[in-house]
Amino acid sequence: MMGVNLATARPSTSAPSTQRRYGQQDAARARASKRVKAVSLNGLGLVVAVVTLLPIFLMISTAFKPAHEIYSLTPHLLPSHPTLSNFRQVSSGQVTGGIGSVWLFVRNSFGVALITVLIASILALLAAVAVARFRFRLRTTFLIMLLIVQMIPAQALIIALFLDFKKLNLLGSLTGLVLVYSAQALPVTIWMLRNFVATVPKELEEAAAIDGATGPKIFWRILLPLVAPGLVATSIFAFITAYNEFIVALTFLGQSHQAYTLPIFLTYFFGQHGAAWGPIMAASTIYTIPAVIFFLFVRRRLVGGLTAGAVKG
Repeated sequence: MMGVNLATARPSTSAPSTQRRYGQQDAARARASKRVKAVSLNGLGLVVAVVTLLPIFLMISTAFKPAHEIYSLTPHLLPSHPTLSNFRQVSSGQVTGGIGSVWLFVRNSFGVALITVLIASILALLAAVAVARFRFRLRTTFLIMLLIVQMIPAQALIIALFLDFKKLNLLGSLTGLVLVYSAQALPVTIWMLRNFVATVPKELEEAAAIDGATGPKIFWRILLPLVAPGLVATSIFAFITAYNEFIVALTFLGQSHQAYTLPIFLTYFFGQHGAAWGPIMAASTIYTIPAVIFFLFVRRRLVGGLTAGAVKG
């Protein structure tokens, strides 16, 4: 009887150890799978980063290369004899026929973009508050019209806008560009900010009103700080719209060389006998500096702004 009991007891003692061994193997396989997934995602991210940053690196590298290295049959990633001659040509304006220094056009583009961001953000915020907080007739129709207007190509409106702005004597000036760019940015910024405003609980405003806060005070002290991340996200769209636009600027400014923006200025480096790639890359490098400064200025609120408006419609 004792022998039988011992024989029957052995399987019961080995079963937990077998289960434990299988559990350890499953955990090891799970860890290996996570490791492979992490390595794959990191590798994919590295490839995307290289593909994204390589053109920027080549642009900056070419900006510091002398002409004989740029047109060499054996190109190099880094300049063998770095030079600032390309930047000097861009700054002096000698390559573009003397229409002006690059810094004049940097000031024009950056100024137009900042004013556009300011106007579009203020008007879009007020409109978004009205749409998100108040119920009125044709409210849904207004929102749908914003999307329909955004579907119309900007090039289709150039002739009509040109004739209207000619009557208003706004051609050849940066003021006309600011008005056009602000109008182009408003539909999307209003739609985006409406979602940000909708995420702010109404109870906060009601509690402030009970405590005696007036309407303007509620707006400045409660609503605006909470919607600030959304303003940052929408301001980036308005900035890109105004800073990179070319067709409207070329059409409206005409022969007003002193009012040209950077996209127009860059076209002067392409002539009948080819392109001056060194000055082009130097001007493009300078072109990116204001945009980088703007993104560095707003980056702290950018992540919160991109996600805050996506939780409530």
